[in-house]
Amino acid sequence: MSKKMLVAYFSASGVTAKAAWKLSEAAGADLYEIEPEIPYSREDLDWMDKKSRSSVEMNDPASRPVIAGKMEDMDQYEVVFVGFPIWWYVAPKIINTFLESYDFSGKTIVPFATSGGSGMGSTNERLAPSCPGAILLEGKMLNGVVAQAELQAWVESL
Repeated sequence: MSKKMLVAYFSASGVTAKAAWKLSEAAGADLYEIEPEIPYSREDLDWMDKKSRSSVEMNDPASRPVIAGKMEDMDQYEVVFVGFPIWWYVAPKIINTFLESYDFSGKTIVPFATSGGSGMGSTNERLAPSCPGAILLEGKMLNGVVAQAELQAWVESL
């Protein structure tokens, strides 16, 4: 595949970062970390606490956490893999912020996620309004150890 590819990811605990790194290696893609302007603390990520930052964000459809910095030259990429941990059965709101920060018209967006147990849920239907004009493909869970050959086969199948 000779398309210019990017693996953009948000990782709260490092698990998604590892998956993103492996995917970028397998795909020969550039790597970009979506970093929140205010990093998430352990308390922020306590999903059992209804007042924790992540709980408040996920319960507010309009929530768009601010991203530190912006990716330069986004228009050079034809395929953008977007990785994240699954929060409340969907992508964290910072992924909507990322998608709404650029024009992805005509580009292919490929979600991938990590999770302690749940699947992609209704992730794509929640992300689609944030990337109008893009080709939003079905996502893939990259939990645990995923073989390089499996990742390469997935990339080549797109």
